[in-house]
Amino acid sequence: MTTDPREELAARLRMLQELSGLGVRALAKDAGLSSSSLSRYLTGQTVPPWPAVVALCRLVKRDPRPLRPLWERTSNPLPAPPKSSRLVRPLPRNDLPRDAADFTGREAELAAVLDAVGSHRAVSVDGMAGVGKTCLAVHAAHRLADGFPDGQLYVDLHGFTEGRPPLAPDSALRMLLGALDVPSERVPQQGLEQLAACWRSELAGRRVVVVLDNAADAEQVRPLLPGAGPSVALITSRNRLLGLDEVPPVSLDVLSPGESAELLARASGDPGGPEGRLARDPESAAEVLRLCGRLPLALRLAGARLRHRPGWTVGILVERLAEGASEFDTAFAMSVRQLDRPHARLFRLLGLLPGESFDEYVVAALADVPVRSARAMLEDLVDAHLVQQPAATRYRLHDLVHEHARRASAEADPPAERERALVRVLDFYVHTAAAADAAMPFVAPGRAVSAGPAPAELPRFADKNAAFAWLTSEYGNLIAVFETAAAVGADAHVCELPRYLRAYFARRCGTTHLNVLFERSLAAAERLGDPLHLAQAYSDLGFARYNAGRTAEATEAYEAAGLRVAEAGDSRAEAELTLRRGYLSWDTGQVEEPLELFRLAGKLYANADCPEGTAHAAAAESWALLQLGHQEEAALLARQVLDVPHPDAAWPPALTARIVLGVALARETPDEASDHLRQALSLAREDGHLHNQAWCLNCRGVALRHMGRYEDALASHREAFALLDELFEEHWKIYFLDGYAETCRLAGLTEDALRLHRQALELGPRLGNRHAEALAHEGIARVLDGTDPQRAAEHRAAGRAALREPAPGT
Repeated sequence: MTTDPREELAARLRMLQELSGLGVRALAKDAGLSSSSLSRYLTGQTVPPWPAVVALCRLVKRDPRPLRPLWERTSNPLPAPPKSSRLVRPLPRNDLPRDAADFTGREAELAAVLDAVGSHRAVSVDGMAGVGKTCLAVHAAHRLADGFPDGQLYVDLHGFTEGRPPLAPDSALRMLLGALDVPSERVPQQGLEQLAACWRSELAGRRVVVVLDNAADAEQVRPLLPGAGPSVALITSRNRLLGLDEVPPVSLDVLSPGESAELLARASGDPGGPEGRLARDPESAAEVLRLCGRLPLALRLAGARLRHRPGWTVGILVERLAEGASEFDTAFAMSVRQLDRPHARLFRLLGLLPGESFDEYVVAALADVPVRSARAMLEDLVDAHLVQQPAATRYRLHDLVHEHARRASAEADPPAERERALVRVLDFYVHTAAAADAAMPFVAPGRAVSAGPAPAELPRFADKNAAFAWLTSEYGNLIAVFETAAAVGADAHVCELPRYLRAYFARRCGTTHLNVLFERSLAAAERLGDPLHLAQAYSDLGFARYNAGRTAEATEAYEAAGLRVAEAGDSRAEAELTLRRGYLSWDTGQVEEPLELFRLAGKLYANADCPEGTAHAAAAESWALLQLGHQEEAALLARQVLDVPHPDAAWPPALTARIVLGVALARETPDEASDHLRQALSLAREDGHLHNQAWCLNCRGVALRHMGRYEDALASHREAFALLDELFEEHWKIYFLDGYAETCRLAGLTEDALRLHRQALELGPRLGNRHAEALAHEGIARVLDGTDPQRAAEHRAAGRAALREPAPGT
């Protein structure tokens, strides 16, 4: 094997040619390359762009990924993605709760779980509440972790959690795909089957162990199972999961007397031997085992009492345990009785929390105490084994403990106090989501929260990455909070919370769920009857529908929003609606109307003293001007946008402005244009937004074409489209096809140009984009001018007709 990476890569490419059985000219045509370029690649004279390598591999049905390290050693044609980019796989995720330090017994059951995983790649552990199903599954997952280095995932399916419905399979799949750091652009927006297929596809090339805890039934679990590949799933449920014939069950009974005695000794810190408290009073020790029903959870709680009460005898423990009504309430009630009043109150209130885990900030809001006090009390409850701590800053309650806390609160706390505590939690999540949204400048800044007062202490977000991390970790809780607010009639919270999730959904979860949230938000706004709330709700719903490609419904929502905005008389809400109507008008093929709307939005934002909103409108106007051929005006406006100060260099108006300048200045000042595009691409990669990376790459191709660098331009276009292929984003190509096709035409690749324009002709009408449809007709006409002027004239006429036809929903 040659030591020169370039020669080695060329040799590997020649092997691909041999596998294809094609000559250079035929292979180049099928791969979308020029034959002269392919010849240089095969001889090692030129290093091919990565999309060309991918295209060649796909032709012979070979995985291109093994060639990537070799290709990277030969060339670095574009700025390398920073480590923060989502193009670089992050460190493997480990969501597993801590392994039980006092795990006892279960040798046969553990062996059965490991054997089942080895033979069937999945296993279900069933048994009664408190019998130790989760403990066994988590312990087995920790044992397996070294063999599954690509991730150790955990999700609570809440099959039997009092006060909340089981987690829907599609929500669970989105959480799991997010835990694998799968970009939202690759996650299907709707359809359980599509989500399940995406999940299986992502697992196919990874070694991941997944714990699916607390499953309700087989139907909830089936879409979450790994498909072909090495990954494994460990499932727990109180029920035998009938219907999962391919998943062997392992049933748990209570511990044996010997295992129970050993666990009690370990949990109580008993040193063993004749001097230990348990040995000195064997009859009382046996009674403890009986009263706890030999259930691991109850035994741990009872043992914790002895550990923290060195003056107690085992007989005293029996007396306290005997006051309970069952093996569950026996242990819980006895543990709670040992708490002082503040700790006991906090424990009861924890039963009111929506969601599955929590931190000290929301607990401080819940109990109306300082965060420092909340943290200290939570640590005390962890020591008492009433609260679990799966991670350093996260806490959770076992289902049985949660149920006990809810019942205890209902019995001991006045309804008014419980209601105030729950409202404080709702206030906390709306205000914290608003703070996180403000740190992620995806859209113009949101309005201040009006749903309730802000808690005394909120988490602080140093930057957008910290905000995104919080939203990701709290996603399940935020949805649970929304459902809780809807259930208790907290319409102001239902109305406002989805607004502060827009940036997160745009980056992670797509638009389908956001549409559902905004539909319910609108219903809440209608109940409130406030014109401003109604205007914002209709506008938000329209924008969500626009992003989902539901053009006609977006138009209807915007029309309804316009009526409420006029009634509310709020210039900022009017500015936001006007900007959004401009986006919709542009995508439906209008030309002059979007420019007028963008300019009006800028004036309205300026009147509302919102410079960031003004910058958003100016950036949109500059992009539209560029597309219409007004380079000088577009560049002048883009420079004004870059003069607007903002702490995030990658915020959307600045990114748009740099792309506009990169294309507009390409002919006159190519060095400056290249610098703007380099910065834009670098910022998009650092930001991790893959759509923007593809946008930068395609516009870089247009700029390089303006500079006469056709080969480099084609390479940049191909990389953009390879990225879109990876993201399964066909509809986004409508914005890129015309520029790519024109580059192909000028580079002499007329067949490729026609193919791309025809693809736009197929997509344009389907997406309601008349402007793109007209551009495609004009592009085909330019290609045919020299060979078939009659057909060229027909296409030009069709393009003019397309612009005259109203787009769907307009």
